[in-house]
Amino acid sequence: MIDIMVDLEGNPKVPLYEKIYEYIRQDMMDGKILEGEKLPSTRLLAKNLSVSRSTVDLAYGQLMAEGYIQAQPYRGYFACDITELYRSGEKPDRNGAGAAKTEVCSENLIDFSPYGIDSESFPFRVWRKISRAVLIDDREELLYAKDGQGEQDLREAIASYLHQARGVNCESSDIIVGAGNEYLEILLTQILGAGKTVLMDNPGYPQAYHTFSNMGYQVVTGNFAQNLADDELLTDKSPDLVYLMPSHQFPLGNVLSLKQRIALLKWSYAKEGRYLIEDDHDSEYRYRGKPIPSMQSIDREGKVIYLGTFSKSIAPSLRVSYMVLPPHLTEQYRRDCGFYSVTVPKIQQEILCTFLKEGYFERHLNKMRGIYRCKRDFLLGELKKYDWAKCISGDQAGLHVLVHLQSELDEEELCSRLACAGVRAFGIYEYRLDRKAEKAFDMPVLLLGYGRPGETEMRRGLLILDKIIRNATLQ
Repeated sequence: MIDIMVDLEGNPKVPLYEKIYEYIRQDMMDGKILEGEKLPSTRLLAKNLSVSRSTVDLAYGQLMAEGYIQAQPYRGYFACDITELYRSGEKPDRNGAGAAKTEVCSENLIDFSPYGIDSESFPFRVWRKISRAVLIDDREELLYAKDGQGEQDLREAIASYLHQARGVNCESSDIIVGAGNEYLEILLTQILGAGKTVLMDNPGYPQAYHTFSNMGYQVVTGNFAQNLADDELLTDKSPDLVYLMPSHQFPLGNVLSLKQRIALLKWSYAKEGRYLIEDDHDSEYRYRGKPIPSMQSIDREGKVIYLGTFSKSIAPSLRVSYMVLPPHLTEQYRRDCGFYSVTVPKIQQEILCTFLKEGYFERHLNKMRGIYRCKRDFLLGELKKYDWAKCISGDQAGLHVLVHLQSELDEEELCSRLACAGVRAFGIYEYRLDRKAEKAFDMPVLLLGYGRPGETEMRRGLLILDKIIRNATLQ
């Protein structure tokens, strides 16, 4: 397998995925990457470049759409034969004329990623206005980081928002601001100490799974929906920590019942050193019923560690997450890890603080809830037109739905063929943390995100999926 080290500095207007795409494409044109050579997995390359996996997925999707690389099931990504391209020195037509794999325009890649957002609705004007206001005076203090937990004003704004929107009971002194959930999870392992066992839902959130594993924690998995209320999992797995998404589990979209929540809290109260890590994933976007209160709001003994992020509510590139610790763990953090510098630039913290305190964030969220609700309703309406869409779940909240398919192809083959046709989607197999465990479903299940694509793109993407399914049936 070849090593790929891309210089991601330079023009900030060029998306990161395009820089990765262009680097690999140029290396292939220069003969540095030869036909048949294996590229790093998307997960490994994302880790090496310190970018999100979705960024690498987009770059690889572009390369596949243009015929530079191909995905081989269960093996990975491999360089294609581009001899003719190399001889002519011409780049394939980005409008699809020179694409080896598809007639779909790769510039208009249809992205059903569950991590995507509606970037066209980002409040650029407001963000620019706040940024100018922050930088209008030559304040030397902007150049220095102060509190390792994050700026006091920002933590106060986050505490106010969490109390109002999620019922979280906390003081600003118990909040730690960090560049992404993964950083905060790494920090948490150092606060809690080594040798812990973490119980996670399966299928579940792979980023957290790999973060805890990389930090030396033993990660065990189970099916929370089936086996949590009767304590079967907690007894069999004997964890120290339980990582959960009680208000909207990713990727399934399940909601923990009150009975399950109480059972988990009682379990944590029964022994010192037990904690619940509540990742409040996608809590901002709920389309049916009232918002579901956080587990932290009903914790009376300081056993819930709360994680949240602005990645989907504002933008993934903002890279601002926050962790709310019980007061006694805050003391431990200050004693053992208080020397760490904050990982979010002060200027960015000030911009976000103003965005929160002056009501822009609340207005933006209300606007985006309406936009995403309309997108979700459109996607659900389109899916009803296809007889292969046997069941749809996880549609009450978040930015994606699960589509249970009747198809001759498995999830991996479906995703591979979609990628070759310029459509990006994920199968539930991507989120199986324990591949040896029994499959969650007896038919293929795709995650279709509606955050990024517009109505026209969603309709085209489903037409392509329909063609792939029907052609497979005829073969």
